[in-house]
Amino acid sequence: MILNIAAYLFVALDDADALSIRVLEKAEAAALRGSVLVTPEGINLFLAGDEAPLRGFLDWLRDDQRFAGITIKESWSEALPFVRLKVKRKDEIIAFRREAAVPLDRERAPVVDPRTLARWIEQGHDDAGKPLVLLDTRNREEVGFGSFTGALTLPIDNFTELPAALAPHRETLRDATVVSFCTGGIRCEKAALWLRDDGMDNLLQLDGGILGYFEHVGGFGYDGRCFVFDERVALDPSLQPLVDGNVAA
Repeated sequence: MILNIAAYLFVALDDADALSIRVLEKAEAAALRGSVLVTPEGINLFLAGDEAPLRGFLDWLRDDQRFAGITIKESWSEALPFVRLKVKRKDEIIAFRREAAVPLDRERAPVVDPRTLARWIEQGHDDAGKPLVLLDTRNREEVGFGSFTGALTLPIDNFTELPAALAPHRETLRDATVVSFCTGGIRCEKAALWLRDDGMDNLLQLDGGILGYFEHVGGFGYDGRCFVFDERVALDPSLQPLVDGNVAA
């Protein structure tokens, strides 16, 4: 079985150029495939490979104290879901192009954990009795594979379009507790900070995103699959792929 991991961490990296080279060398030595983004604001990883070498790579990464607290989401597949290894140096983990939207020198936006969210979904409101609205921050292609039942979805193709697409809904959401979510949490980290600064103080983010929810809760309240950015296409709530063919090349 192939171990697949997804992880990210917002952390200031003043050596992003050199680090990207070291990451590539270590990942190649472990025969890993997938993608890694190294940026001045942090790192984002989607990697797959044999379990022991991949865990060894993660141990190496965590030996750097900047990454000691990185959270890893795991799933398994019969074959490698990536054709090759790509390590890229970029300016942002995910392009949002809004100032003050990165949790580096400030606290991240408030979160709700998966089990609490499942309880709120079951009871139809938060613990204070406020209506619950789930806000999908992903694009329309991803939403097409599945989302939380009744979630507010937006007609966007790029993450940068989210603030304008959400603007017409802001007034109707004022009296609700809004929980934003995405695949693994990266987009919500940025969107939640910016939107709260923009006056949306009733907004929380789902800790760990949809994949974290699947891992801790399963599919309660979720309809369909979660699109992922590899050859598995989409994962069901038991983290099993839509496509599990060998794409080795």
